[in-house]
Amino acid sequence: MKKITVSPAQKDAAQKDAAQSPLLGLLGGFIAELRTAGLPVSLTENLDAMEAVTHIPLEDREAFKYALGATLVKNHAHWRAFSTVFEVYFSLRGAEYGTEEWGEAGATTQDGQQIMADGGTAAEEEMRNLLYEALLHGDQAMLAAIARQAVMRYANMEPGRPVGGTYYLFRTLRKLELDDLLEQLMEQAREEALSPLTPLEERLERDEFEIRLDELKKEIEAEIRRRLVADRGVEAMAKTLRKPLPEDVDFMHATREEMEAVRKAIVPLTRKLAARLSRKRRHGRKGPLDFRNTIRHSLSYGGVPAEPKFRYPRPSKPEIVVIADISGSVASFARFTLHLVYAIAGHFTKVRSFVFIDGVDEVTEFFEQADEIGEAIQRVNTESDVIWVDGHSDYGHAFEAFWEKYARACGPKTTVLILGDARNNYHASGAWTLKEIRKKARKLYWLNPEPRSYWDTGDSIISEYTTHCDSVHEVRNLRQLERFVESLV
Repeated sequence: MKKITVSPAQKDAAQKDAAQSPLLGLLGGFIAELRTAGLPVSLTENLDAMEAVTHIPLEDREAFKYALGATLVKNHAHWRAFSTVFEVYFSLRGAEYGTEEWGEAGATTQDGQQIMADGGTAAEEEMRNLLYEALLHGDQAMLAAIARQAVMRYANMEPGRPVGGTYYLFRTLRKLELDDLLEQLMEQAREEALSPLTPLEERLERDEFEIRLDELKKEIEAEIRRRLVADRGVEAMAKTLRKPLPEDVDFMHATREEMEAVRKAIVPLTRKLAARLSRKRRHGRKGPLDFRNTIRHSLSYGGVPAEPKFRYPRPSKPEIVVIADISGSVASFARFTLHLVYAIAGHFTKVRSFVFIDGVDEVTEFFEQADEIGEAIQRVNTESDVIWVDGHSDYGHAFEAFWEKYARACGPKTTVLILGDARNNYHASGAWTLKEIRKKARKLYWLNPEPRSYWDTGDSIISEYTTHCDSVHEVRNLRQLERFVESLV
């Protein structure tokens, strides 16, 4: 039998592969979770990430994180989801980060200072003083050590208890009394100043201290998350912390924070919407004959018009009319609608905005005069005249009132967008008005925030309106809105 010999280089390579196999397995689970969370990670990007981590030591967590981010994240709106998954799958591990309780020696910072772990008021006062000094001087190492000790002392984390990290974070921050600390830090800054602080200097000092307090909160969150991962495992924690991406947030059930993320993501879509709607119908590759230009160029051919010249059509900015339901049944969607109207105003020649419940009112000037979207939304909610009888949705009467008062808003250059769920409380549909609007307008689209399976159930009469629309689309999130924009020709 022939003896197989292994060279030292092959042996080193085999040992290196064996050492990296647990990391690659963890990386595979990490990428699978990113895909589950909604991030588009292709096979090529997966391979790029695996190649990148072979050149960066895992101990350098910041470089490791940004190397993965550079290969896997293509949209800045996805960075927060990526960071959360990274902190779960690559949480700090090892004896120095163990979940076991510290002994009486307590925690030691990088410069050798200790935070006592024994109980009692004296130890708490000592930790509070150290926290004050760390915040005053921006000592990151001390803040990290204090965060660990604060979680251990105040969070009272119980293994196996099905409680989210927010609960433990609240318990910890409540004990630290950070609001009082902020005022003490501001007092110290005023005392150390050579002259009384100006309002600007006061604001700058406060902002700096608030940034340091936010860093402390992030350290505490990271410590709680690490302990929960150690207790429950990465898969369970990743599932618990998973949140929808901005483009997957359901407008009908969005929180205020999620709507803010949606608002930031709307802007690129509005530019694309304007570009799509500005495309003219294709009557041919060229416009009408340009006689003057043809004669001018014929001089080079001895006066023979051998090269005809044409006027190429120049697409102009389109006009748009938005008619939006702002009744209680679509309250969250109405907020998105108003954000959308505010965002698209700058990309069209003319934008006229109308809102309705059982009556209809024009709110164009509210958006034109407002410096920011919050002011416009407040005016729409308080000043618009949209109640005709009882404040319950009546699409039929609202559309008839629109046709009677605002029919001239629609013209051959106008694209009409109707946003609503078509739940009419069993009133007359008034669908004939959409037929008349479609005759006058260039295009008529309806965006419905309800799942398609709910259409024409209960008091929904969307099919009666569909007949007179160029198309009707389910738009419950930004991803579906993008599909609608892509479908425009």
